[in-house]
Amino acid sequence: MDRRTLLTTLAAAAAASAAPWARAQNYPEQLIKWVVPYPAGGGTDVIARTLAEAMRQTLGQQIVIDNRPGAATNIGADLVAKAKPDGYTIMSADNAVLAFNEYLFGKLPFNPEKDFSYIGAIGKFPLALVVHPDFPAKDFKAFLAYVKANPGKVNYASPGNGSPHHLAMEMFKNRTGTFITHIPYRGAAPAMAEVMGGQVPCMFLDLASGLPIMQGNKVRVLAIGSSARSKLLPDVPTLAEVGVPNTEVFAFQGILGPAGLPAPVIAKLNAELNRAFSVPAVQKRFGDFGMEPMPGTPAQFAALSRAESKRWGPIIKSAGIKLD
Repeated sequence: MDRRTLLTTLAAAAAASAAPWARAQNYPEQLIKWVVPYPAGGGTDVIARTLAEAMRQTLGQQIVIDNRPGAATNIGADLVAKAKPDGYTIMSADNAVLAFNEYLFGKLPFNPEKDFSYIGAIGKFPLALVVHPDFPAKDFKAFLAYVKANPGKVNYASPGNGSPHHLAMEMFKNRTGTFITHIPYRGAAPAMAEVMGGQVPCMFLDLASGLPIMQGNKVRVLAIGSSARSKLLPDVPTLAEVGVPNTEVFAFQGILGPAGLPAPVIAKLNAELNRAFSVPAVQKRFGDFGMEPMPGTPAQFAALSRAESKRWGPIIKSAGIKLD
């Protein structure tokens, strides 16, 4: 190969490698698909749609929600992990993709640490321990004494195996040395209905789903799994306050894209997400759900996700929970 041909070849290769980054500077230039790994109408879907509308106004492009439920969020996550890394396919990811599924499944079609670009955290909402109003124990101390005196005789509800609610109780059992029997349901609504009806006496319930029944005294709230008391439930003590330290339990969400997203695309999406938190419609929705926004950097979101994975792994393993 002569010198002129070599220089031409090298120039062409450099231009080709630079092209995606050059296009990234003008991002977005077309519609963005936002994958939600849950059915339409649920809390994750509503939050995604609210944020998408707020971000659309400044991004200048439509953001279309694509619901891909199934396999404990793995269907949607696999689709995004294999998508072209150009910023036009992103997803809502929660505890399942970010922290749980690598332990709940023997083999995943993706690696949560290596196959995604972390864009930014959306928010978190704590889970609270609730009981039916007629349950014999009227406060947390009495509840703990009751379940210790009746090992295996008290049941608890959850929206399903591997849900944050299920694993929150497993962490609680681990920390307190108690034995409470799991009764899984297909979703938060039927689980809440059973606890309100008294068929199952207790559960860990997230504020997004359960705040109205908590505030309406349809259930009694014994303690909340957050680092500080909730402004929405100021009279409810934290688990640490009632003597169960290191038991912060919360559901959290963020935005992922495929691995290899150009840095300008990640920076643009992260900036627009953080800006959306100040939009009144977003603030109202978060307030309605009892959700705490989590503005920050992609690196902070990735660090939180990996820390949560390491925190929950031993709990899932010790409880022997598997979804496959």
